[in-house]
Amino acid sequence: MEARFRLTHPGFTLEVDLKLPEKGVTALFGPSGSGKTTLLRCFAGLSRASGGRLVVAGQVWQDETQGLFLPTHRRPLGLVFQEASLFPHLSVRKNLEYGMKRAGNRGGEGFQACIDLLGIHPLLERGPGHLSGGERQRVAIARALLTRPRLLLMDEPLAALDLKRKGEILPYLERLHDELDIPVLYVSHAPDEVARLADHLVLMDDGKVVASGPLQETLSRADLPPTFADDPGVVLEARLVGQEADGLSRLAIPGGELLVSRVEAPPGKILRCRIHARDVSLALTPPLQSSILNILPARVAAVAATDTPGHVLVQLELAAGLRLLARITERSRAALGIGPGLAVIAQVKSVALLA
Repeated sequence: MEARFRLTHPGFTLEVDLKLPEKGVTALFGPSGSGKTTLLRCFAGLSRASGGRLVVAGQVWQDETQGLFLPTHRRPLGLVFQEASLFPHLSVRKNLEYGMKRAGNRGGEGFQACIDLLGIHPLLERGPGHLSGGERQRVAIARALLTRPRLLLMDEPLAALDLKRKGEILPYLERLHDELDIPVLYVSHAPDEVARLADHLVLMDDGKVVASGPLQETLSRADLPPTFADDPGVVLEARLVGQEADGLSRLAIPGGELLVSRVEAPPGKILRCRIHARDVSLALTPPLQSSILNILPARVAAVAATDTPGHVLVQLELAAGLRLLARITERSRAALGIGPGLAVIAQVKSVALLA
């Protein structure tokens, strides 16, 4: 997927040039006012960029140099916003059927698969007024998918939900990057939400793309601006390999293992976990006695300054190209001689499971 847009408003200019995956969840992440929703509107054709170009699955939706601009109603896309905007006088089933008819999907193609994906079969005969916020959003996503889109756009779909309702809908959203064959653009300003759902990450600030790439690779960069370095950390995929007698679970990552609080899941299950830079300390030799259980050999790839006086961010390379970040003091860096190429021991104090 290719996207190039330039859009100017008083006091703000959006200018992006992106190549994005044709499958999986791409998160647009950044502070308020960074241009995330404006960029999403350009994808939808709701905002017209000068010199814009958009290619989805090999089909050109917009090329201003050729005078081509498909209006929103002719773009095969699904839209999900903060509010579900269901028809209050129609049942869930009728809301879904309306969406299908609007898209010419009169045969109900994919109906059963869609309600199974989002777990909404028990809701079909209810009215929107009898649904929780999370249930309404699941119905809104199903309605968008039943239009048979080639691109799904989601603008902070969890922003209006409380923690309980977010927890209700997140497992269903996780299925999107596993089971959908179309790209999903997902706008969010919640780091944990992005870490749990995204496959690809676009970091935005002041209308521009600061970084873009696979989630793990992008989060593990040590050179991101302060806006994104307040609480840095990486996301890893690990495989559950066993349960320990003392209540811990053992996870396998390329070139090593992690011990975490017990996970109730079948062996072999792939889990996402997040390791914050603040939870990684460094040593030059393996500790003989330590309460820290996760000890990984690593090599320093880069050292970068932070906006916190007296602290630096260290990028570490593990086996198989895996990377971690460690936030340490400048005094510790100097005392240990931390610099690119140095072999160190990474001591991981905490691993957050994203489930």
